Amino acid sequence: MVTGASRFFGGNVVARLAQDQNIERILAVDTMTPGRDLQRRMGRAEFIRADIRNPLIRKVIGGNEVDTVVHASMVAHPPAGGGRAVMKDLNVLGAMQLLAVCQKSPSVRRVVVRSTSAVYGCSAKDPAKFTEEMSARTPPSGWFARDMIEIEGFVRGLGRRRPDIATAILRLAPIVGPRLAGRGVQYLRSPVAPTVFGRDARLQLLHEEDAIAAMAHAARQAPGGTYNIAGDGALALSQAIRRAGRIELPIPWLAFRTAGRALMGPIMRDFTSEQLDYFHFGCGLDTTRMRTELGFVPRWTTVQAFDDFIGGAASRPVIDPAWIDAAEHKLLGLLGAGTGAHS
Repeated sequence: MVTGASRFFGGNVVARLAQDQNIERILAVDTMTPGRDLQRRMGRAEFIRADIRNPLIRKVIGGNEVDTVVHASMVAHPPAGGGRAVMKDLNVLGAMQLLAVCQKSPSVRRVVVRSTSAVYGCSAKDPAKFTEEMSARTPPSGWFARDMIEIEGFVRGLGRRRPDIATAILRLAPIVGPRLAGRGVQYLRSPVAPTVFGRDARLQLLHEEDAIAAMAHAARQAPGGTYNIAGDGALALSQAIRRAGRIELPIPWLAFRTAGRALMGPIMRDFTSEQLDYFHFGCGLDTTRMRTELGFVPRWTTVQAFDDFIGGAASRPVIDPAWIDAAEHKLLGLLGAGTGAHS
């Protein structure tokens, strides 16, 4: 059973699992009916309109003898027409009710929960790479990160009370790609990209296809535990801006949070606190456990995922990145020639 099936992420996890003939049945659950295209790609999956906050979800799990639950229906922003209270109700109370039902259902053997690297927070005290045992050096200020920390606590509680259930938490790096670009990278579509003066955040990203594949992989064979999921390598924010053919505008941190948001209009105005902090400090993830214990290897590196996002954004560069590369090579050649003349 996969929750959040009407949205891009949950629906595509369902579609991926539906292609596996070793899976007998797939139940796609959400409060809204998926779009026609998404339903078509879900294939043989059975859609059930249900709310995980309603105790009736017990009938869906128990009546169908569900053995694996994939919880992918978290929301990162307050829904339209709703505030923080609605967001917390959907995220925290929904997960609490769902996990309580899983605990009481004898058929459930695996629970996979989508989480986020935002739980590590972003600060100047951060290590180069976070391992799964580490926690935030500075508690995250964003609502989504705080919700996910609370939900992760519920999952670990389920694992203690039902050790026969494999409870897996997947902490996904910021997701980018041509179909679903994380809002945190949307601002690179603007001609001018404000950055924090004196900082050059290191970004570690995850391609949308790898995010979907990781959840589907975990649904089939994940052992219990917490796993960082991210593409190999990292990309400095200044490099990302250059690769996107944009113009960097370094401004003080206070102005980045205020004037910078006004400069970018609606793109940055919708940024959450954790997204603003991410562009200030970045966040690196150790993915050793993802490879050795989960057995998952992303197809896209961070740089490849970013380039695919830029290509899919269909945005015309203000400055051709190839021109910048050529200018850099010329400058390095001149410096090299000058050095050789003096030696």
